Amino acid sequence: MAGLGVAVHGAGWVSGEHIKAYNKNPHTEVRVVSSRKAESARARAEEAGIRCDISTDFEKVLARDDIQVVSICTPNDLHPRETIAAAQAGKHILIEKPVATSLEDLRAMRDAVRKAGVKTVVSFVLRWNPYIETVKALISDGALGKVFYASTDYLHDIGPWWTGYSWAIRKDSGGSAMLTGGCHAIDCLRWLVGDVAEVYAYGTRGHRTDYEYLPTVMAALKFQSGAIGKISTSFEIPMPYVFNVEMHGSEGAVRNERFYSLKKFPGQTGFMNIPSIMPDSGEVAHHPFQGEIDHFVDCIRQNRESHVNLEDAVKTHEVCLAIDQSAATGQPVRLPLLDA
Repeated sequence: MAGLGVAVHGAGWVSGEHIKAYNKNPHTEVRVVSSRKAESARARAEEAGIRCDISTDFEKVLARDDIQVVSICTPNDLHPRETIAAAQAGKHILIEKPVATSLEDLRAMRDAVRKAGVKTVVSFVLRWNPYIETVKALISDGALGKVFYASTDYLHDIGPWWTGYSWAIRKDSGGSAMLTGGCHAIDCLRWLVGDVAEVYAYGTRGHRTDYEYLPTVMAALKFQSGAIGKISTSFEIPMPYVFNVEMHGSEGAVRNERFYSLKKFPGQTGFMNIPSIMPDSGEVAHHPFQGEIDHFVDCIRQNRESHVNLEDAVKTHEVCLAIDQSAATGQPVRLPLLDA
């Protein structure tokens, strides 16, 4: 299959990176940029230097026979109905995260995609970050042995400088700190360690009153493998973006860029550094969208499922929602939350 027609729906910060990545893939052509505001969509197309149609009518975009692929880059609360509509129209879908902010929407989206049989990728783009790829390879190679403790942190001073700030701070559209940003840290843990069996969480408001939900949350996790872990996220720490990763196993450890494994290096006397591109920026241009979108296109062309399709991403979102539930009730929450 060649010449896949693409519609990029939504004209915010991240959509420009989608357009750039599709432009560089030899098997895709961006034919439509759509948004609620035509001027926003036109600006994104002009910014990318492409000629394509501009639309404010998503239903008409989905009705086009020359569109096989849709990237959904709209605010969080719009993702469920737009994903369901795209699936029902038979389009393959790349969905920005979080895909939904409730279990009901997650179930409806999952069921619609199952029924339609379309290919999906959810934009947990850090799976293509070179550092995360390196840690994944070390674990797969046995360099750390059996991982029994793991930790990630998503810490970011998010404010009005971000184009999504106005809707992300609201509970009805942003959802929570875990759903809006912490989901990246949760997905990283799931990708490296495995599925989560139980969470226990706490939340607080350090000093920011602009968020309708608690902007600082941390949780203890128990994995199905028996490993334990910790996840934290905060949008109110006045410092540059930080994404910490720690993996501790029976044969070695990774602490951000530092690596220790006597199994691989018997004479090692201290941590060695892993020179790699770290997940150390919230700037979307820093994120490896090219790897993600090339993977998505390959899945479509080869008729295979992605390791980060909607079915898998539902599990990451379930952990987010379980953490929010635990923080609200003060009780541990078992997973999964949805039926199979």
